[in-house]
Amino acid sequence: MSDDSTAEREQGSAFLPRFDGQGLLTAIAVDCVTSEILMVAFMDSEALAKTRETGLAHFHSRSRGRLWLKGETSGHVLRVEEIRVDCDQDALVMLVRPAGPACHTGARSCFYRRLDGDRLQRISD
Repeated sequence: MSDDSTAEREQGSAFLPRFDGQGLLTAIAVDCVTSEILMVAFMDSEALAKTRETGLAHFHSRSRGRLWLKGETSGHVLRVEEIRVDCDQDALVMLVRPAGPACHTGARSCFYRRLDGDRLQRISD
């Protein structure tokens, strides 16, 4: 990448998402009211476009190899209020309004345990 394009990506106003070798970028969903991290997933260009078009968080499911609307079966969608882009445009933070638990386990957040020595300990809600 030239110095000009690096400067534009890092300092400019153009949205120039930088996908990795698998065509993905990291997307972190954060509750827009509580600032709690709800989940981390990956987006490809299709998921990013669909999220921007609908206002609902879409991701690329690596296990299923396809587009995935968060909440497509549970109804626990994530309504995107704002998308923030990191300095080199390879990661996103989405400020969202969750319509129910974000984790497939039923927990409010996928981050419901903490490391305690060599064990995981459930965090109280």
